[in-house]
Amino acid sequence: MVRTGSPWRDLPSMFGNWSTAYRRFNDWRRADVFKRIFDAVSDEPDMEYAMVDATIVKVHRHGQGAKGGLKARP
Repeated sequence: MVRTGSPWRDLPSMFGNWSTAYRRFNDWRRADVFKRIFDAVSDEPDMEYAMVDATIVKVHRHGQGAKGGLKARP
């Protein structure tokens, strides 16, 4: 909600009353709960999962749909 600039009143009803959600978020922010969660999760990475994004992966030009387009092959 904070990053997108969406109003708290637009919060889905499954989260409860918007003012309660805002109050809880604000209390957690003041108590550094999010920082403690981040520190606990990132403290000792086990490298079970690895992320790969397009900045390090190069696709062959045929894989990008270059000249000739997509063709179905048996």
